[in-house]
Amino acid sequence: MQPPLAPRHPQPQRKHGDVRTDDYYWLNQKDNDEVLRYLEAENAYYDEVMQPLNQLSENLYEEFIARIPDEEQAIPVRFGSYFYSRRQAKDWQYPVYFRQKANHRADLAHSTPEVLLDLNVLAKPGEYLSVTERRISPNQQYLAYLENRDGTDRYTLRVRDLASGEWLSDEVPNVFISDSIEWDASGQYLFYISVDESQRPYQLWRHKLGDKEDILIYEEADMTCVISLSQSRDGQYLFLQSSSKTTSETRYLHTHQPTENWTLFQAKRPNIEYTLEHWQGDFLVLTNENATNFRLQKCPTTNRQPLEDVFPYDETRYLTNVYPFADALVLEGRDNGLTQVWIYAQGELHRLEWSETVYTVRVLEQYEFQTHELLLQYESFLTPKTTYAVHLQQLTKEALLVQEIPGKFDPTLYTQQREYAYSEDGTKIPISLVYRKDALHKGPAPLLLNGYGSYGICFDPVFQAQNLPLLDRGLIIAIAHVRGGGEMGRSWYESGKLQQKMNTFTDFIDCAKHLIKKGYTTPEILAARGGSAGGLLMGAVANMAGELFAVIEADVPFVDVVTTMLDPTIPLTTLEYDEWGNPENETDYQYMKSYSPYDNVKAKDYPHLLVTTGLNDPRVGYWEPAKWVAKLRVMKTDEHMIAMRIHMGAGHFGSSGRLEMWKERATQMAFLLDKIGIHA
Repeated sequence: MQPPLAPRHPQPQRKHGDVRTDDYYWLNQKDNDEVLRYLEAENAYYDEVMQPLNQLSENLYEEFIARIPDEEQAIPVRFGSYFYSRRQAKDWQYPVYFRQKANHRADLAHSTPEVLLDLNVLAKPGEYLSVTERRISPNQQYLAYLENRDGTDRYTLRVRDLASGEWLSDEVPNVFISDSIEWDASGQYLFYISVDESQRPYQLWRHKLGDKEDILIYEEADMTCVISLSQSRDGQYLFLQSSSKTTSETRYLHTHQPTENWTLFQAKRPNIEYTLEHWQGDFLVLTNENATNFRLQKCPTTNRQPLEDVFPYDETRYLTNVYPFADALVLEGRDNGLTQVWIYAQGELHRLEWSETVYTVRVLEQYEFQTHELLLQYESFLTPKTTYAVHLQQLTKEALLVQEIPGKFDPTLYTQQREYAYSEDGTKIPISLVYRKDALHKGPAPLLLNGYGSYGICFDPVFQAQNLPLLDRGLIIAIAHVRGGGEMGRSWYESGKLQQKMNTFTDFIDCAKHLIKKGYTTPEILAARGGSAGGLLMGAVANMAGELFAVIEADVPFVDVVTTMLDPTIPLTTLEYDEWGNPENETDYQYMKSYSPYDNVKAKDYPHLLVTTGLNDPRVGYWEPAKWVAKLRVMKTDEHMIAMRIHMGAGHFGSSGRLEMWKERATQMAFLLDKIGIHA
């Protein structure tokens, strides 16, 4: 079967006196039958390309599934008189959420579970389902949650009466996917955030249970800003934040006064960001004002000025979240490129210590404010997810639950480590690696290099049982912690965005060169993978240094940067000006054009390419990877394969069911392994 070739309908794109001829602009017409036929042809070709790899794909799938425990259950978390948890059996696509009435965790064995929400019952066979933002009312009578069935960011708010099990008539469409619903103290009012035509979260509403008409509280008119909603950990305040990527402001409301007016804490100021919490009669302010890596300050709720530091600012400590408890503060952040947790109690700040040199630790969701127990999840490439209870006063740790790993797993057979590459400007770039100790006994080994590098998002080392079959085949798995992410602090992000975005791409290339130079791998057996903004990274690297890689996987890739950023009707475009620039400005336009993967496809050799997308993706339109693939097919000068899979019923995150997801991943992984010399 020959790869499909999309018809070329040249359309000039003019800006700042520059003309870009776009042969495939027409592919953005989702309702055009010719477009759908082309996408289906790509899917047919994908199936044909993958057919010779069926045995490897099936083997991987069976090995992936074999690493799923017969049953998984999270540590129960106390809220009032109940403990809340979730469980998922091996053959279930989705989890079940439940609660048990008990005074102590030890009493749960004698308590009958009450099912709150069974996603397997809600799901329809073969269709998409996403459920987010589950919120129990303070009186524990109702469950509010968000549901979506098409892969977009438009969710439906639903409310269930937990006593009767019935769903209330209170149903609201077009609610944002996350950070968008909260209860008042009485459990009679729900606040929620709706989206506009571009799926931007922009309106805050108040809904009283049983009412037909809701009250609009706030509308964000600035197209470069979004709003989000949260509740203080002590349940006393609601916080409405309006933010761009460079500034923010927060309004607050006491949860016992749901119908009162919201109060603005501090208006937006250029390049000043902050978030609010509440603790012991003070507002806590996590802010970057005069603090690149954020400082924690406080002020009385009755007198909001001046702010004073809770503890001295330290430039090496990047603070990202604060979690108040009755007698202590818990902070998340980063230090030396790794996630960290600090506990502030009795006037002193303590960092929790861990024995491994590569790891990830985070605070788990917990509802109780009056508690001396902190729940953490710790993991590394070689340490399964482990839930710890940390005593907030003594700082002692107790392992409550260790992720079960079915099958053989001997961590002493593997090694994990940090390497450092150097960029052309001398910047030291961390690389995290994991592999079997015997992988390099015969010389360089097949290696998969992962990367992201945008929005300050960190790509941290985590335990994935499904990686074990890959490591046992001799694959080295690595993460390039490139600029544009936040691994090394806020300045790491700032130096990989806007007019410095090229650093993200050259950092990744330098990491690949370093691994080759150090003898870990060679270009003939080196693969790369990234998704979304990481797909932009993959596209840029394919253009700039494709010869370093045998195969590249780009998932839902943002590859048509200039055209997308010139169209404010596309979801998220206006929100991204502070990340990529605004192409209405000629300097930004020319810089974006210099790296945009679609605009820089050349008549040259490319590695094998695997591309995925979703027809309903609101974050990266399916037409971006479709156009990119179409252009590559006619421009590239090699015989390497390009395979593109379009999920015709999902969006940015692909299939929603766990087993379906692993089936797709096995097929895609078979493609990568085959191209770097692992055929069985």
